[in-house]
Amino acid sequence: MKLPIVAYGDPVLKKVAVDIDENYPELPALIENMFETMYNANGVGLAAPQIGLSIRLFVIDATPFADEDASLATFKKAFINPVITEESGKEWKFNEGCLSIPDIREDVSRKEQITISYYDENWKHHEDTFNGLAARVIQHEYDHIEGKLFTDRISALRKAMLKGKLDAIVKGHVNPGYRMKFATNRKKR
Repeated sequence: MKLPIVAYGDPVLKKVAVDIDENYPELPALIENMFETMYNANGVGLAAPQIGLSIRLFVIDATPFADEDASLATFKKAFINPVITEESGKEWKFNEGCLSIPDIREDVSRKEQITISYYDENWKHHEDTFNGLAARVIQHEYDHIEGKLFTDRISALRKAMLKGKLDAIVKGHVNPGYRMKFATNRKKR
């Protein structure tokens, strides 16, 4: 099922997400729906907060980057309760975008290598080290479960220059070609 993607401005995107356990309701279906939603929006990663769930879960399929890095040809994973335990190497810039912030891309600096502890969709524990584009995609999605967006990693000047575009997203004045849920459409209580 294709789910609506939460747009910039929704408070769920700024919350630190919580761990889940093996009994989380309908987890396999949720993971499948997250992949389907991500593919529908032409993304390479999607975190649970982006579909309105403040839980520590994200999915990645970095196979579109296989032309740039052959090791990504089969890189498709679910990360449950992940914790980045180390970031190392030089910082490098790469132009990032986000399904919750359509039509905006910016150069973001990140470390080139990470070590991450996580569970896969079968609740098997892993502790893996990733480099380059794999590390970057993981770091981007990991930021989501930590309540951060890539716009939090750019200079105040760049963010000020993007204010009009960001305000338009908050108001729902954007058409990315996939379903979105905007903060301004929420019912006031």
